[in-house]
Amino acid sequence: MAETFLPETESFLSIQKWQQKHPHLIAGFTTRNGGESKSPFDSLNLGLHVADDKERIISNRKILAEQLGFPLENWVSGEQVHHSNVHMVTLDDRGKGSTSYESSIQGTDGLITNESGVLCTAFFADCVPLYFYDPHTGYIGIAHAGWKGTVNRIAEKMVNKLQSIGVDVKNLLVAIGPCISQEKYEVNDHVLQHIDPVLRENTILQSGEGKFLLDLKQLNVEILLQCGVIRNNIDVTNYCTYTDQSLFFSHRRDQGKTGRMLGYIGYRRF
Repeated sequence: MAETFLPETESFLSIQKWQQKHPHLIAGFTTRNGGESKSPFDSLNLGLHVADDKERIISNRKILAEQLGFPLENWVSGEQVHHSNVHMVTLDDRGKGSTSYESSIQGTDGLITNESGVLCTAFFADCVPLYFYDPHTGYIGIAHAGWKGTVNRIAEKMVNKLQSIGVDVKNLLVAIGPCISQEKYEVNDHVLQHIDPVLRENTILQSGEGKFLLDLKQLNVEILLQCGVIRNNIDVTNYCTYTDQSLFFSHRRDQGKTGRMLGYIGYRRF
C-alpha cells in the first residue's frame, strides 16, 4: 500500500494528495526530530501535558509554526480525555491550547471546521490520528482515538457531525495516521470486551491466554465503513509509532516517559 504521509522536512510528514486538492490546505503529522527538548522528550516534543520543560515545548511549537507558515496563536487543540466529544471550531477558538494545556477546549477529542486561518491540532504517542476532508464543502477535521475513543466510536461521531452540517459521506476523505501497529499492541480481556463482536474478526488476534493483539487502524476502518465512508476514500498509513523509534515517540515503547507528536489540519490565509 502506498504511503499517504510523505516527509517534507525532518520534522513533519504531510498528506500531500489532499494538499494538492486545495492550495491553502495543510494536513500532516510531526516526527520527533528537529526540536530543542532533552531526553526522554528529545527532541521535537509538542505536548504540554507531559513533564518536559514548558519553555522548550513552546519553542518547539514556534519552530513548527514557522515551518508550516501557521502562527502559533492560530492553533487550537482539545483537552483529549479519551472520549468521543466533537467540537465545531470557530475563529473565536484560535489560541485555545496553543501555549497552555489548561486553555485547551475541555473534554474534547475531535475538532471540525471550515474556517481559514485556524489550525486544528491533536497530540499523539501511539493513539490513532483520524483526519477528515470533504473537498466539496471544505469541511475538515481531526480526532484523537486511543482504544477508548475508538471503541466509543469517535470516528462515527465525527462522520455524523459532518453529515449534520451538510457533508455527503460518499464524498468524505479520511486518513489514518501514524500510531501503534497490531503486532506491538497487546491488550487484555478488559479491552476486548469493549469491542463490538462483529468487528473482532478483522481486528483481533489472540496472542496468549487472555491476551490479544489489537489492530487500532483496522478497527477504525471498520467503523468508518459502517458509517458509509467508501473504502477507496480511506487512506491508512504504514507507519508504526512503536517500531519507528527514530521518527516517533511511543508511550508503550518508552513506558510512558516520552514526548508527543502533533497531528494538524487547517487552511492557511493568504
